[in-house]
Amino acid sequence: MSGRKLFSISTPALLPNKMLKGLFDMVKCSLIRALMVIAGLLGVVSFTTPANALVTLDLRKGNVQPMPIAVTDFQGDMGAQVSQVIAADLQRSGLFAPINKSAFIEKISNPDAAPRFEDWKVINAQALVTGRVTKEADGRLRAEFRLWDPFAGQQMTGQQFFTQPENWRRVAHIIADAIYKQITGEEGYFDTRVVFVSESGTKQQRKRQLAIMDQDGFNVRMLTDGSDLVLTPRFSPSRQEVTYMSFANQQPRVYLLQLETGQREVVGNFPGMTFSPRFSPDGQKVIMSLQQEGNSNIYTMDLRSRTTTRLTSTAAIDTSPSYSPDGARVSFESDRGGKPQIYVMNADGSGQTRISFGDGSYSTPVWSPRGDLIAFTKQSGGKFSIGVMKPDGSGERILTTGFHNEGPTWAPNGRVLMFFRQAAGSGGPQLYSIDLTGYNEQVVKTPSYGSDPAWSPLLE
Repeated sequence: MSGRKLFSISTPALLPNKMLKGLFDMVKCSLIRALMVIAGLLGVVSFTTPANALVTLDLRKGNVQPMPIAVTDFQGDMGAQVSQVIAADLQRSGLFAPINKSAFIEKISNPDAAPRFEDWKVINAQALVTGRVTKEADGRLRAEFRLWDPFAGQQMTGQQFFTQPENWRRVAHIIADAIYKQITGEEGYFDTRVVFVSESGTKQQRKRQLAIMDQDGFNVRMLTDGSDLVLTPRFSPSRQEVTYMSFANQQPRVYLLQLETGQREVVGNFPGMTFSPRFSPDGQKVIMSLQQEGNSNIYTMDLRSRTTTRLTSTAAIDTSPSYSPDGARVSFESDRGGKPQIYVMNADGSGQTRISFGDGSYSTPVWSPRGDLIAFTKQSGGKFSIGVMKPDGSGERILTTGFHNEGPTWAPNGRVLMFFRQAAGSGGPQLYSIDLTGYNEQVVKTPSYGSDPAWSPLLE
């Protein structure tokens, strides 16, 4: 399933039900607001505005208190499953606190009708989600939802989707994204995938396979058979390709894998080892490290012409390049000063400047999709930390520290990071996620050990 285009979308569920007429004096305003939501014209309203304003979360305030939200079981045979995934997505973000269903007073039997808002205000539900999942005559699923503001006494938004039954989890992620965006004003990240290295077997006979999964750890699928060591997979901006490093034929090479067809090809035929590949924001180039004569420098390759351009030229190890979202700059790791540190340069290789100056060494820099931060791995005092800093090196913040943390990757909205951790004495690494506050750290459960995660853009 390559993207949201596999879903057909219609808008009748966006309009409040006729039963709202006469219930509130503000019904005309409610209808106008709902239509504005459909058109995407409704602006962000402060959480502390009067009762007839729509509830929002202002993420600019930093550490936001989770919003109590009631996610009811959707009507239909698969309704409870869909709503369970929605609630799990919202809770995992750290911005929402789904209310225990045992506290619900009203049992929703008709998701088209206005709920009894007073019943939801009593349990402090700042937002309410209702919906249904039905099977159409042609075998497709129709999933529809409504998002209500109990304290304003009106519907905030709603939509319906048509898809094949096997895509039910993805429908839930899309609905969770719609709720997230309506309340926060920012894009969600639930309808995304993560490519990673799946590790199984003993330490002496470890099998490493390229794998792909939904961002919550479900729907894991292997992309390679494990016959060759694989490392550092990265998505293309189109989400259709993955570049990674493989030791096929005992020769480290960068490969390009087409996710739909499974076809793969070597990116360049260089005499030395190539590693740490990553796409440019426009998807036209791959930037990577090339080792020659004991040193490694950073090169780009145009994927159409196959021409290469050398960006760094030092008697050191320059690696882990990452473009800024606009493609104008590149962050990278270099030990030219004696130990690994983070540098930033222009996309043509000019203006190479060191930005990390704290204790210890810095590695694996990766630029935020928002462009405001660079995530990194820091080694100091025998421990490994995941942190962020501004592109000029200021504002360094450590988010989490452990025995061995490494390999941060950004969610497409720039609010959450995923990384891998190997605890002391454990059999292998596990994937974790953490938000920018550093307080919402969670295990991303996978069938086997996992390392080197890379987050996709939002699917389409």
